[in-house]
Amino acid sequence: MPTLLCLGEALIDFVADVSGVSLADCPGFRKAPGGAPANVAVGAARLGTTAAFLGKVGADPFGQFLARTFADAGVDTRFLQFDPDTRTGLAFVSLQANGERDFMFYRNPSADMLYRPDEVPDEAFMGCRAYHFGSITLIQEPSHSATLHALRRARAQGAIVSYDPNLRPPLWPNLDTARARILEALPLTDFVKVSREEAEFLYGPGTEPEWEARLLAAGPQLVAITDGENGCTLAADGFRTTLPAFAVPVVDTTGAGDGFVAGVLVSLLERGGFAGLDSAELHRIARFASAVGALACTARGAIPALPSRAQVEEFLSSA
Repeated sequence: MPTLLCLGEALIDFVADVSGVSLADCPGFRKAPGGAPANVAVGAARLGTTAAFLGKVGADPFGQFLARTFADAGVDTRFLQFDPDTRTGLAFVSLQANGERDFMFYRNPSADMLYRPDEVPDEAFMGCRAYHFGSITLIQEPSHSATLHALRRARAQGAIVSYDPNLRPPLWPNLDTARARILEALPLTDFVKVSREEAEFLYGPGTEPEWEARLLAAGPQLVAITDGENGCTLAADGFRTTLPAFAVPVVDTTGAGDGFVAGVLVSLLERGGFAGLDSAELHRIARFASAVGALACTARGAIPALPSRAQVEEFLSSA
C-alpha cells in the first residue's frame, strides 16, 4: 500500500510555448499534466517513495490522460475517481521572461471541486505514513469536507500531515476567506511549506524568523519558506537553516515548489519523522529538496520536469 497519500486537484496546464508574453499574446500552448498535490505525488514516486493520489477528474480525454500519466510515473491511481458529468479542470499558464507565471483557470465547476467525503476510501490509509494536501480543495464544498475528512483519517493513523497553502487568489471568493480557511487548517498539520509572498499574505509584513515563529506556534513541527531564486529556509523548534538557491537555467518554475515539498516529505519518511531534527539535519533536507525544486525549473510543465532520484543525486554530487 502507498506510503504517501496526496489529495487535491489534478488538472491540465496549458503552458505557453514561448516566454515573456501575456496569455492574450501567446501564439500557442503545450498540454502538460498538473495540479499541485498530483505534482507532489509524482515527485515523491520519482524519488523512490510509494505514493497514491486521491481526488476526482472528469471521465473525459483529459481525465484519462492524467490517470495514464500518473500511473506511468509510478503513482498508485486505483483510488482516483472519474466524474461522468463534470469536466477535468484546465489552467492556461503564461511564462514571463524569468520563468514566473500568470494563470487563468477554467473550473465552473471542475471535477476536483466535487470530490466528496464518501469517495475517500478507507483502504487507501492502510500503511499510510504521510498525507499531503493544499488549499485549493478547501475553497468550496464538498471537496473542503473531503480534504479534512482524509486529513483526520491520516492523523488518526499517526501519519505526517503536510500542507502547501498554494495561494491562487482568482479561485477564492475573496482574500479574507482565503486567509481564514488557510489558517484554519494549520493546527492540523505537521509540515507546512509557504512562499515568502504567502507568508506575508497570511501574517503581514515581517521577517522570515517572525513568520516562522508564527507558523510554528500555529501547530506544525517543521516550516519551510521558499523565495524562488533567493533560496529557502527550514525551521523547527529551536533550529533553522537557510540555503541559497541552486543556479540552473530556468525554463519554467511551474512545479518547483511541489518538487521541493516532495523532497522534504521523502527525506522525512526516510529518516522516520521529526525526531532529532537539528540545524545539520535541516540543512541536509533543505539541500535535497532544493535540488529537486531546481531541476523542476529546467523544463516546461510541472510533471514532465520533476526529476528522478538518480538525477537529483547526480546533480548534488556536482553542485
